[in-house]
Amino acid sequence: MGFKNTEGSDKPSETEGGGDTRLVLTERDRAAINQRASKGIVRVIVAQAIMLSVAVLASWLVSGRAAAASALIGGCAYLVPNAIFALRLLVGLWGPAQSSPFTFFVGEAFKLGTAVIVLGLAAWLGSGWVVWPALVVGLLFVLKGYVLLLASRRLP
Repeated sequence: MGFKNTEGSDKPSETEGGGDTRLVLTERDRAAINQRASKGIVRVIVAQAIMLSVAVLASWLVSGRAAAASALIGGCAYLVPNAIFALRLLVGLWGPAQSSPFTFFVGEAFKLGTAVIVLGLAAWLGSGWVVWPALVVGLLFVLKGYVLLLASRRLP
């Protein structure tokens, strides 16, 4: 059994197909799905930013400015490319540029590659002052930002 939208109707209708089953969404359905996906993407980025703030503040209170800066570098190594990728996904949902599975995999590669480059630069340029435990804490807090959504029952 398949679904097909009828002329003038806002609801999908069922049609018999010779083995071809597919769902055709109405524009209202697509808009609702895009709205929910957009909210989820924004929630994840905001949760990661909050977790980074917590890591920077805790590092600063425990070990001072160098630790806070290290936590900020560690967290931003993943948060900034993730936010750029999220923006690209939002443009794909609401703008003229369409997203595809290939776009998703390129975005994931961009995020991971950028994080590796930033962490490598931190090791190379900040070898005298970087506080590595704080840097790792900042990175881990951003990576586990969804825990904040889980705890607040706001998962997308």
